[in-house]
Amino acid sequence: MGTSEIYLIALTAILGVPYLVWRLLRTEYWAPLVVVQIVGGILLGPGVLGAQFPATHAFVFNPQVMGALNGVAWWAVMMFVFVAGLELDLSDAWTHRRETSITAACALLTPLAFGALAAALLLRMPGWIGPRGTYAQAVLGIGMACAVTALPILVLLMEKLGIFRRPLGQRMLRYASLDDIAIWGVLALILVDWERMGRQGLFLVAFAVAAFAIRALFRRMPEQDRWYLSLIWLAAVGFAADWSGLHFMVGAFLAGVVLDAHWFAREKLDQFREFLLLAVMPVFFLSTGLRTDFGVGGGMGAAVVIGAALLFLVASVAGKLAGVHLAGRLLGWRKGEASLIGWMLQTKALIMIIFVNVLLDREIVTSETFTALLLMAVGSTMLTVPMTKPRMARLGTPGDE
Repeated sequence: MGTSEIYLIALTAILGVPYLVWRLLRTEYWAPLVVVQIVGGILLGPGVLGAQFPATHAFVFNPQVMGALNGVAWWAVMMFVFVAGLELDLSDAWTHRRETSITAACALLTPLAFGALAAALLLRMPGWIGPRGTYAQAVLGIGMACAVTALPILVLLMEKLGIFRRPLGQRMLRYASLDDIAIWGVLALILVDWERMGRQGLFLVAFAVAAFAIRALFRRMPEQDRWYLSLIWLAAVGFAADWSGLHFMVGAFLAGVVLDAHWFAREKLDQFREFLLLAVMPVFFLSTGLRTDFGVGGGMGAAVVIGAALLFLVASVAGKLAGVHLAGRLLGWRKGEASLIGWMLQTKALIMIIFVNVLLDREIVTSETFTALLLMAVGSTMLTVPMTKPRMARLGTPGDE
């Protein structure tokens, strides 16, 4: 069988298996399709399918097929991160800057501290820090992974719950937007390479100049040309960021954040994001699942990785809830709001997975640490809707006063 035929077999499994599970088992309440796709990637990976059927796994996901799939996955996730940066609306956050900054800081720093503490305990054992990572980088990276809120998934769940356009939904959007910026800032800090500081400094200076030029150019162009030019801009900035020693994902976010969303029709932007989630992001989820590893050296295996995932999950959930409750107390929110917002901000799939993929690419964490964090992200996201719906019912129609 030729590589193209095997590639299409892999693609059929990537797209078909999660959809059938999601539709036939009706998992939407506790696991949206995107979560099922991530879990599907883990199940199709070497830790599950590869362990049970090694010959079949090696045949379907051979190096040639994986090379083709990874190319699609890289471009898919770059476009997705670009759109996330493009859709950040900082003007609304500035209008409500006191409330937004206090809540965003509490919702980010508290789970970061909880996650970093959990990491500091875990990383005393061997097998969790990557060959090019330091203890400080790994602690900060894991702490940030525990603090992340996935803005695109938050929007998806708020739309399903009917609160996206309501005042409370817009508030949560502001909190998550500020934290999104912090996530990529911390990632850039973790990736700083002191031996390549010259390249990174040159990239930042050149990017600032290019950003002014691209904004001036976009103002003069029709919308159709903006779409095409934005993809060229994305590829160029991604390359420059990777060349400098940062990651192409940092470049993708920067490429989007310097552009204005109102330069693109809202309907087309929504359709583009939905197309990415439907058509190409499942390939990224599969390639992510293929990087999971449950075998920590020393024979403890899956139990150790799952135990680490539970530790991170407790740190993440408790830290986020504690931080949001602190913000609610400082700002005088009504009873029940902090709990609702705290659970809604638990969504971690996508952005956290992208974040941790970068840490694994740069060998700051091992595949075992990556697997534990991936399981934590899935668990945290799956808790969101079941924990939120009863609180919404008790509050009535939240945030409309």
